[in-house]
Amino acid sequence: MPAAVPGGDVVPGTAALTGRLLPLLSPPVPAAGPWVVAVDGPSGAGKTVLAGALAAALAAPLLHVEDLYPGWDGLAASVPLLADGVLAPLAAGRPGRYRRWDWSADAPGADVEVPPAPLLVVEGVGCGARAAARWVSRLVWVQAPAGLRRERALARDGDAYAPHWERWAAQEARLFAAEGTRGRADVVVDSGSPGGTDGTGGPGWRLLRPVAG
Repeated sequence: MPAAVPGGDVVPGTAALTGRLLPLLSPPVPAAGPWVVAVDGPSGAGKTVLAGALAAALAAPLLHVEDLYPGWDGLAASVPLLADGVLAPLAAGRPGRYRRWDWSADAPGADVEVPPAPLLVVEGVGCGARAAARWVSRLVWVQAPAGLRRERALARDGDAYAPHWERWAAQEARLFAAEGTRGRADVVVDSGSPGGTDGTGGPGWRLLRPVAG
């Protein structure tokens, strides 16, 4: 395990948070097999922003699990698609594969190959499920107050998401309760902490649980 960093204080912006997390999330040298950092948490929590920053800092490809969900009722079904179709083959040194969901057509889209790489960042609801845990090297949980999350998600996806918010939130709640995802996370981050800044004058990032040393 990497050494712990102080937690509990508000970090001023994503770049600063990424710098704090890199010692926790970077692979050892040498790393055994692919090193997978999974960024999970409810919709609108800030997973995509944080995962993008981590992937850039780690020089790692980034996989968005929303590409795997088979529609608005497909959260639970996406877990084996990720675990068996992507992470297991990568761990064996083979390309992972999945069928990208075409959200505009509400139907399966193109086949996608995920080439083997020494590092991979995966983000999206469900990527921290137990079925994937054996291949996940570090699990990050990102959270924020429900009202703020909804505001962010609808600002991002607009009217396309609004009719589905409640049914998707119910799926998230069932999955997280069954999987105990937050409790198993190596790092817990709150992106809706008052008194900070996300770089745009909004709430700040707060480290709630660093990895234990």
